[in-house]
Amino acid sequence: MNIFRKPVLAVADRSEVQDFVRNRKMTQGLVRRFIAGEDLETALSVAAKLSRLGITATLDELGENVSTAEEASGASQTYIATLKRMSEAGIEPNISIKLTMLGLDLGVQIAIDNTLPILACAKTVRGFVRIDMEGSAYTGRTMSIFESLHDQYPTEVGIVIQTYLHRARADVEKMIERRARVRLVKGAYAEPATVAYQNRDEIDDNYRRLTELLLQGGNYPAIATHDPALIAATLAYATSNAITADRFELQMLYGVRRDEQTNLISEGYRVRVYVPYGTEWYPYFTRRIAERPANALFVLRQLISR
Repeated sequence: MNIFRKPVLAVADRSEVQDFVRNRKMTQGLVRRFIAGEDLETALSVAAKLSRLGITATLDELGENVSTAEEASGASQTYIATLKRMSEAGIEPNISIKLTMLGLDLGVQIAIDNTLPILACAKTVRGFVRIDMEGSAYTGRTMSIFESLHDQYPTEVGIVIQTYLHRARADVEKMIERRARVRLVKGAYAEPATVAYQNRDEIDDNYRRLTELLLQGGNYPAIATHDPALIAATLAYATSNAITADRFELQMLYGVRRDEQTNLISEGYRVRVYVPYGTEWYPYFTRRIAERPANALFVLRQLISR
């Protein structure tokens, strides 16, 4: 695991650092590298540009942990509006959602009640909804809610599984059995050793093993990584096992390894880019910075030079 992640996230939590990053012109170019913009229309413009390159997109309005039922209901309506607007714009309606934005902290049933209308809309517009995985405190509840939703909307909803969690293999096997669509990621939260692998080699090895399971038996898995070695291993395994490119897709984050995205498209692979947007971008941005020490050092230098 990246040894800089925990200290970077700890520093990022400080209010003076957040104010600095939000307001300092010197850091805005770095923010815009990872965040498509602060409104839906800007994100749609980015998705349209990607589409012209042959790359599909999943939109994610950033935000976490609402505290009232009204906020949760509002988030549900926003997600529905996003699906409809994507359909109207001629862009594949594909979004990622967070259950904490839909009221999970207020109760499991509240989150379910706010997610069901989103999936109903996805069915109407022939779209797809991916439930993001958040910190490990939410993993069990998220998987349980997902299974309930997948029973009702098996083709409209998918899940994310983080390979640094010890429980990941069991979750992948269960999802393969129920033919659920899985997005496989390493994981970006600072987790304790009791629930997550801490060593990068262990995380990568688990990622490779679970990728192979999903390629062999999964339902159109999304292999989400920027790691050149893991991408190469994925493609080599697919080739050697006669797994054609239409049976899976590769996913990357907006602003990361753009040249590789177009290279993979030119080689005949399917690529989808996760496009985050919205005013509540800071927590997402800090997790991206924590993954790349060079970016963290840039922000630190700007902070020191004020």
